[in-house]
Amino acid sequence: MLNLHNAEFIRSAVKTADFPQDDLPQIVFAGKSNVGKSSAINRILGRKNFARVGNAPGKTIHINFFCIDKKTYFVDLPGYGFAKVSKRERERWGRLMEEYFARQDMMTMGFQIVDIRHKPTADDVTMADWFLQTGVPFAVIANKHDKIKKSQLEDSLRTIRTTLHLPEEIPVIPFSAVKGTGRDEILGLIAHHIQET
Repeated sequence: MLNLHNAEFIRSAVKTADFPQDDLPQIVFAGKSNVGKSSAINRILGRKNFARVGNAPGKTIHINFFCIDKKTYFVDLPGYGFAKVSKRERERWGRLMEEYFARQDMMTMGFQIVDIRHKPTADDVTMADWFLQTGVPFAVIANKHDKIKKSQLEDSLRTIRTTLHLPEEIPVIPFSAVKGTGRDEILGLIAHHIQET
């Protein structure tokens, strides 16, 4: 089992040379700038302010690497699709993401965080395609589960799966960064895939 309290920020990568060069598994988190990605990572780790949480979406502008229990990295990708930044800056993010995804030997598992209340956007679809094309294990975290009614859950999950063109074997996990719903399932997937590497 991972000791989630033994977590440290390693570095923010702005170019490929900054990527860690060891063989530790890398668990990758991606999501729109306003989807609550940092809050989700914090909840998964059981930490309050470990990954940066900001009022203005788009705080993650590099690829951030966190080492968990000296056994794996959590990789926090730049948020996409919302942040008010220059076109040039968005293009820089895009190149960095493409370079990271091109290094398929680095990625052990991917998680894409979407908002359970809304149909995924075109940017979400593109991100899911990137993960699916790598062939690495992949799951979707449907965040903000606490903000919908129970009666809406099945329809919301179906809409996410259909819009992102997800094969049946890809889990879509209802999750709440506020209440912790879905955390155990996510940690179980992480533990399983770390053991397999």
